[in-house]
Formats: sequence, structure tokens, C-alpha cells
Amino acid sequence: MKYIAFLRGINVGGNRKVEMKKIRELFGSLGYTKVSTYINSGNVIFETKGKKQEIRKKIEASLKKEFGFDVLTLVKTEREIMFIADAIPKNWKNNKEQRADVAYLFPEVDLKKTINDLPVKKEFIDVRYIKGAIFWNVKRENVYKSHLVKIIGHKLYKSMTVRNINTARYLAENKE
Repeated sequence: MKYIAFLRGINVGGNRKVEMKKIRELFGSLGYTKVSTYINSGNVIFETKGKKQEIRKKIEASLKKEFGFDVLTLVKTEREIMFIADAIPKNWKNNKEQRADVAYLFPEVDLKKTINDLPVKKEFIDVRYIKGAIFWNVKRENVYKSHLVKIIGHKLYKSMTVRNINTARYLAENKE
């Protein structure tokens, strides 16, 4: 089965640097096949048998052993990633006029009510939930008015991993 692992919090702001080549090698050493990475933010595409929770534990333990720090990892099936990407309105873009992101949710916060707990001003941002993710779109001119940046300091932020919609769409369309 094809999976995507999101390695949370690596290569951000020059901290917790991890080379994608080393990640591919590590995943290969775990017996995973067809391993590839997409950009430097910790998106790993691979195939294996097994259950997501077992795969997650194995990856997190191996990353800790290899790099010396915890790397929270969210594992989604290819089908889940496609389901989420298909729910994003086609006219949402990540460009000069709009900012659109997907927050992939860890199981403990994968609930529709999670949207209501986010510190955003909904009059400036279109924010939606679908099983597995929350996604949003905001005009660039309203990013600060929307309080989108406050998500980073919020208690829920540690239970999600955010990617822009270009990445979300790429991962859903990737048929390697």
C-alpha cells in the first residue's frame, strides 16, 4: 500500500536539519519500497504493508535513533491524501493574491469541532474541515487580519502539520 509520511517540524528556520537523502535511506532500511521525498519539508512517499499506527511508531523510533531528536510523524494512505486534495476548491491557489494551506490532523484532533478552537477570524478566512484535515484560503491582504499566524502558537498546532495546497495537490497526484 502507498503511504505518505509527514515529518513534522524538520528543516524549519534552519532548525532540526535533516537531509532528504538520509530520510530516503532510512526509510529504505526499514524495508519500505519506492521511497521518494518531495521538497525539503519532510514529505515522504513510500510503499509497505502494515497498519498506519505501527508504521508511525517504527518511523518515529528510527528517526529519533538516527538524528537524536523526536520527529512527530503523521502517516496517511494515498487514498486519504487524494480524498483531502479533492475537497479543496479548484479555484483556491497559493499565489500573490491568495494563501491556501492544508493542516493535516493527527488522530487526537481529527474532529470537525477543531475548526471552532482555532484562533482565526472567520470573516477574513474561509476555513473548512474534512476527515483528516483542515484547509483554508485567505486573500493575501487579509492574512494578518485573519489571525492565521496565531495558529502557530495555539495548543492545537502541535497536533497538525501544515503544507501549502500546491504540495497537497502534488502529493495526491503523484503516481510514481
